[in-house]
Amino acid sequence: MKRILLLTFVLGIVLSGFTQERATVSNELRNFAVKNVQPTAETMNFSHESLPSSSPELTPEEEIVGNTFYDLQSNSSMQNRIFVYDDGTMGAVWTIGYDFPNFAGDRGTGYNYFDGNNWGPIPTERLEADRTGWPAYSAWGENGEINTIHYSGAATEGLVFSRRETKGTGDWTQFDFHSPQATAEYLWPRMTTGGVNHSVTHLISLTMPVGNGGAIYQGIDGAILYSRSQDGGDTWDIEHKLFDEMNSSNYLFFSGDTYEVQAQGDNVAILYGDSFTDLGLMKSTDGGDTWSQTIIWECPYPMWDPNAMFPTDTFYCADGAHGLAFDQSGMVHVVFGINRAQSDGAGSFWYPGVGGIGYWNENRPTFSNDMNALCPFSDCVYSELVDDYSLIGWTQDINNNGTIDVLDDWGSYYLGFSSMPQIVIDDMNNIYMVFSSVTETYDNGTQSYRHLWGRYSGYGDFWGPFVDLTSDLIHIFDECVFPSVASTTDDNLYLVYQTDTEPGLAVRGDEDPFGNNDIRFMKIDKMELKVGIEENNSPIFDYDVTQNYPNPFTGTSTVQVNVRTTTNLSLEVVNMMGQIVQTVDAGVAQPGMNEIIIDGSKLTSGVYFYTVKAGETSVTRKMIVE
Repeated sequence: MKRILLLTFVLGIVLSGFTQERATVSNELRNFAVKNVQPTAETMNFSHESLPSSSPELTPEEEIVGNTFYDLQSNSSMQNRIFVYDDGTMGAVWTIGYDFPNFAGDRGTGYNYFDGNNWGPIPTERLEADRTGWPAYSAWGENGEINTIHYSGAATEGLVFSRRETKGTGDWTQFDFHSPQATAEYLWPRMTTGGVNHSVTHLISLTMPVGNGGAIYQGIDGAILYSRSQDGGDTWDIEHKLFDEMNSSNYLFFSGDTYEVQAQGDNVAILYGDSFTDLGLMKSTDGGDTWSQTIIWECPYPMWDPNAMFPTDTFYCADGAHGLAFDQSGMVHVVFGINRAQSDGAGSFWYPGVGGIGYWNENRPTFSNDMNALCPFSDCVYSELVDDYSLIGWTQDINNNGTIDVLDDWGSYYLGFSSMPQIVIDDMNNIYMVFSSVTETYDNGTQSYRHLWGRYSGYGDFWGPFVDLTSDLIHIFDECVFPSVASTTDDNLYLVYQTDTEPGLAVRGDEDPFGNNDIRFMKIDKMELKVGIEENNSPIFDYDVTQNYPNPFTGTSTVQVNVRTTTNLSLEVVNMMGQIVQTVDAGVAQPGMNEIIIDGSKLTSGVYFYTVKAGETSVTRKMIVE
């Protein structure tokens, strides 16, 4: 009877719609702390009004492509789990396993392939001969595919690669890859391909921490090492590189699954970090030969030692789940989950009722190490987050009563209330973000469910309405988690994720009974995420004009303008007295991304405003000349 009454209530909510206004999170919820556990290899500013939510009637195309009883797809950030090829085919992977509770005989890579018309039959066996987990998948060569995954956790086993020259068919070639220290073999790999025809393989992986049966590596309890291959892993021209910026002089440990790697031609980026290890970006523009570091958010307790804990104050932080993408100019954009942390000297703690999704790109200043820098609540003494600018995700007030109403229990992932973010940027520099969030009105009478949510932005300066991607009636009793979004798009976004009838995990945390978890493929019409944004035929919108870069600057600075229709394009620079001091005529601009160069050498130091004019539409930004 309870489930029938709940279904009736949810149906009423779905049919009536909901708003996107921020809602209050109780102090009881935000101050509830839980002790952290070792990652397993086995096993908000809520007072401001915002945009109205788009209709919850969005029903993306979905299909079950796999299933598994092993329900822990990641400890934090997601691997590259789906690739969309230029010919419309796709490959997807996940951790498969049915032999619970130990999965001794069948855990490994679940793989399915879309031939342009249909997905293959749901697989019942792994790709590998031995017990493995945590696959990462990508294109390889002109028409092939490649996958890597770690062995079951023994300190001597490492990674195994599977590859074949023709995607979707033929035998897999398999080979092992070992860390430089046999007592600290690799776990939790991340892999992508770049260069011409995806010929260059970029790999990062973690040396096995002491808590998982491994050993200290060069002073780090879990070191992130980078390797590169030009021939699909037959040889490695960069092998087991420990970046100077990430060595034991700067960090004492890294946790499993708190990092990812992406490539775009010769551009390569690695994002890493969680509550006690900064949020850092390593970037290469020459295919991995040389690298530069940016600390996006600095932990207020540098060199905090998990093996010799000392007490800390409570501080807001990155939660370890994040994603990155390149735009068409090669600039990196980052999304990350937000949480709260502390140590009492005996253990470290996280706050399951705290959450939000932060956003940053290389045009922006970084966040400081202030303990409240990443506070997502309106009543914080201090925060560096701005609604719909650098804070772009939060739990939605579906019943529109001004408070977040969830049950006292929900699934434990050691991540924020809203987390697991993914980001993808298309060839028009449109940005799409997907995340998982505990969602009002959806529960099984005992625990509240997570849903997948999506948002759109023209270039990151303004974000559109929230869209519940899993509001369809089939998901009323589904926990929707672990999204992995393909890095390429056409008219659609493509992703895979996991659903379960029980919130949380059987493998760890909640330790719910084992049951079937579906791996779902989702296809989303990109226009469905733009509801309420593009309401006229203007050649540009506010979010189509970027902040000039660099800023502040000397010499020249670039403004990128995403033009919607063919139009006359120009730029005016005005000083603080309102005088026009520079005009740039860009001529007739075609649809797509256009660049306008500002010549700062002809301007004195100070604050200026530049106005981009496209037809009868104009957008103004502030800039600083040093």
